[in-house]
Amino acid sequence: MSKEAKTNALRMLDRLKISYIPHTYECEEFVDGIKVADMLGQPRALTFKTIVTAGKSGKNYVFVLPVDKELDLKKCAKAAGEKSVEPVSVKDINALTGYIRGGVSPIGMKKQFLTFVDNSAHDLEKIFVSGGRLGLQVELSPDDLLRACGGEFAQITMED
Repeated sequence: MSKEAKTNALRMLDRLKISYIPHTYECEEFVDGIKVADMLGQPRALTFKTIVTAGKSGKNYVFVLPVDKELDLKKCAKAAGEKSVEPVSVKDINALTGYIRGGVSPIGMKKQFLTFVDNSAHDLEKIFVSGGRLGLQVELSPDDLLRACGGEFAQITMED
């Protein structure tokens, strides 16, 4: 990452003195998290995606979950203390977060939203999340992710 400009996510991790390992991959347009995990040879259970939602109250929330799982919107609403939450439209992502679809990191958004990381990350040694642009993943501990985004663990995915 020496000559390449750092993303907000990487700058925030540096500022907080959180250790991380950047992983890059070739990507010019959106690819789903499963494909990213496969391209990087990362276990899908350790590779997490970021979904931004809007609650009934109008507040926004961020949910971070394994790429091969789906959000349970009822559990998400309960965690956020809302009647309901819905994913934000793709066209609104950049204005809201400063990131583009496929490059949304839970770290370093324009505004820090209440963030929930799926409980499955709790006992993992490391996870991978977007580094803030297409083609960049960041490897770090789940506790460091929580520290960087002010998040908390919650049960947010559908049961298998």
